[in-house]
Amino acid sequence: MRQPLSRELSNLLERGRDRQLRLAVTGLSQAGKTAFLTSLVNQLRHAGVEAQLDLLPVAREGRLLGAQRLNQPDLGVPRFPYDPGMAALRDTPPRWPEPTRGISELRLQLRYRPAQQGWLTPDIAHLTLDLFDYPGEWLLDLPLLQHDFYSWCHAQAQLEGPHRKALFSEWLTEIEHLDPTAEADEAQLATLAEAYAQGLRRAKQAGFSDLQPGRFLLPGELDGAPVLQFFPLPALRTPKETLEALPNTSVYATLATRFRYYQQQVVRPFYRDHFRRFDRQIVLVDVLGALNAGPERFEDLSRALRQLMQSFDYGKRSLLTRLFAPKIDRLAIAATKADHVTPDQHGNVVLLLEALLAEPLKDLRFADIPVKALSLAAIRATDAREVLHEGKRTPALKGTTLEGEEVLVYPGDVPSRLPKADFWQQQGFDFPSFRPMATDAEALSHIRMDAAIDWLIGDKLK
Repeated sequence: MRQPLSRELSNLLERGRDRQLRLAVTGLSQAGKTAFLTSLVNQLRHAGVEAQLDLLPVAREGRLLGAQRLNQPDLGVPRFPYDPGMAALRDTPPRWPEPTRGISELRLQLRYRPAQQGWLTPDIAHLTLDLFDYPGEWLLDLPLLQHDFYSWCHAQAQLEGPHRKALFSEWLTEIEHLDPTAEADEAQLATLAEAYAQGLRRAKQAGFSDLQPGRFLLPGELDGAPVLQFFPLPALRTPKETLEALPNTSVYATLATRFRYYQQQVVRPFYRDHFRRFDRQIVLVDVLGALNAGPERFEDLSRALRQLMQSFDYGKRSLLTRLFAPKIDRLAIAATKADHVTPDQHGNVVLLLEALLAEPLKDLRFADIPVKALSLAAIRATDAREVLHEGKRTPALKGTTLEGEEVLVYPGDVPSRLPKADFWQQQGFDFPSFRPMATDAEALSHIRMDAAIDWLIGDKLK
């Protein structure tokens, strides 16, 4: 839905003055996007009151006056559910905010005192921050724009680790005798598509990340539509030219048509309307969850993130790019759930994250795009403790599991580099999932949210 002309002109003016930033909070399903956005809004709204933001200079110096929610930039998009998220965290017992099931936006206006006063510097300045939330499952589809149906089939055929393959065993059995050159049977294709979707759902439950098409996992308004009744054809040995010459009624042509429709009518508008407009980005990664899940899932996460980061526009900002072709000019990569390991392991978590994303980071640094890696917990779920064991003090975590059991645990050591075979064979790393800590404070307790905020927008608050 187009915005009123007056609002578009106002946005254009603010972007021209560099007083408006669009922040991409990028993360796959269960990486913690909703928790991060809830905490981000909470910290900024309570800056200078209760929020602990010592690593954010504008807050530490008392210059950040706070943040206020403004009217939606796009009246056709729901507002980010900040209040329901806070209500869940304040519940008894506290609950994590509900996972994202659709697109939402939120606009904040930050007010602050500039550090340097002068003739042209106002006493009070402002920065508009646009935030955008979406299901992580839908994010998985962006790399589809780099494929046609034939190349996508070959790409999917390479994802054949033993655990993943077992989760798709029913679909693989059913599709084994499907002839791509035969005339399409609509009922058969619908049955096979559902079997493929069930495999994707099982793979997600088992901790896999590289799962396409993402709308099969969270179809929204497309549930039951023919556009979701396609799937890759494994082990294609027929030349592409031969397959593309088949009649429109063939299995191959029918699936290819649905793939193109999905690509052009579902994925491309999602990318065009949202992901081409960002100025700053933070990529949230549940590296600990992948480490907990084992080698095949760990490599699966690395592959999914490498493909995903090729879908964004990175580059230097200028007046023209701000106005007409925004590029991401600053990036943070963050390992979430830092409170699920003891503080002495946080450094290793960051090193492991950098190793996981080594190739994309090399490309970004070569292009001179500022990048920062860190570990954080947007909303704390544990307290760091020490226990006396055999005369030695050992770090530990105290928290409450999702089932309500209070525990005192040491989850294990995090490797500082990509794990080798012997790590997985002798794996001693394991952590439970915790519920959020109960608190009466208005500002949420966190780990390094202030460092993340400073890196992402601190240079605009001087």
